[in-house]
Amino acid sequence: MIELINIKKGFEDREILRDVSATMESGKVNLIIGASGSGKTVMMKCMVGLMEVDSGHIAYDKKNFTEMDTHQRKELRKQIGMLFQSSALFDSMTVEQNVMFPMDMFSMGTLKEKRQRVMECLDRVNLKDAAKKLPAEISGGMKKRVGIARAIVLKPKYLFCDEPNSGLDPQTSLVIDQLIKELTHENNMTTVINTHDMNTVMESGDHIVYMYQGQKQWEGSNKDIIFSKDQQLNDFIFASEFLREAKEMRQMEIFQHKDWRDQLKK
Repeated sequence: MIELINIKKGFEDREILRDVSATMESGKVNLIIGASGSGKTVMMKCMVGLMEVDSGHIAYDKKNFTEMDTHQRKELRKQIGMLFQSSALFDSMTVEQNVMFPMDMFSMGTLKEKRQRVMECLDRVNLKDAAKKLPAEISGGMKKRVGIARAIVLKPKYLFCDEPNSGLDPQTSLVIDQLIKELTHENNMTTVINTHDMNTVMESGDHIVYMYQGQKQWEGSNKDIIFSKDQQLNDFIFASEFLREAKEMRQMEIFQHKDWRDQLKK
């Protein structure tokens, strides 16, 4: 798991993160949600070391990442996979070469072993037949799946995804959501997703951290959201009349089950 303990981050006279503490749980899809400017992107960048916190610390499985030196961080990053918002594929490399790139950077295996692992990952994201194609020859959804294959090729313990559904149609977004969720549970990864996609929140949110004006406003699961009384969270998640009606329908469905009293207590 990944723990954030009282972290603060600011730029000049502007405070972005204000004393944030949260836990990203292993084997679960952990979501960071919030409006633009709420601090969620800065929070993720601090977690992977692209930014340094001003105070507090971040721990990976009880190991203090904040105090690690360059060599220690490099070793830890071998266990981290990253899916970028724009996929960030190398245009001049084939799909196979893009997925192999992390292995060339960190792995000491033979070329045959690397290719075997690459094909395993491409097969898992259903892109084995696209191995020799260039990024320009595949769709946006396929590029995201290539990005996922590259992110998992080193069998990471931690997977970070920045807006994985950005620019995708609803049907393709569902495929990406399901794929990330399956890989997380299959490999017991600690997956952290920065997202605005409400379908991702409701379908994949095993554990959710809602950021509001630089602070952790709410924390829980997608099931907890249905009964949350936090006004800022409800205004953000159920902003439209349609979504508010959908929430009421979901509440009614849950009421029909014997555990509805437990839900109300939350």
